Amino acid sequence: MIEIILHCPEIPQNTGNIGRICAFADCRLHLIHPLGFEISDKNLRRAGMDYWKSLDILEHGDWPSFLRSEQRPENIFLFTTHATKSFWDASFRKGDGLLFGNEGSGIPQEIHDWAGEQRLMIPKRKNDLRSLNLAVSVGIASYEAIRQISAIN
Repeated sequence: MIEIILHCPEIPQNTGNIGRICAFADCRLHLIHPLGFEISDKNLRRAGMDYWKSLDILEHGDWPSFLRSEQRPENIFLFTTHATKSFWDASFRKGDGLLFGNEGSGIPQEIHDWAGEQRLMIPKRKNDLRSLNLAVSVGIASYEAIRQISAIN
């Protein structure tokens, strides 16, 4: 239904929790390397992701490999704190990709440039706070996309 794309995630517990969201919501997960950890049973168990093997997951060696992949979503929205458009103002469709940067440095400028007008933010009520946890952001964004798609069908 929706495809979640993580660009170089660094924290295994976040990735495990995002995998859990994807499995629960029937979303495909794309992991773009390099990862800040090894995908291991130990790292994933710590996040409660004991059903990782049943997850629909694709790994990509790097950003250019992801872009060349025939399995990447055609329409991709970049979620970033640097966007001015709210995700509430976007129209999501089945098969869309939701792209998220890593916990430490976010997304490189070249990917911001690539995304252009497809950059979205999750609005915050207190502007003095930096950002939400990555897994929380994925949960909020993915379920808004699912809500919109469900309303159409």
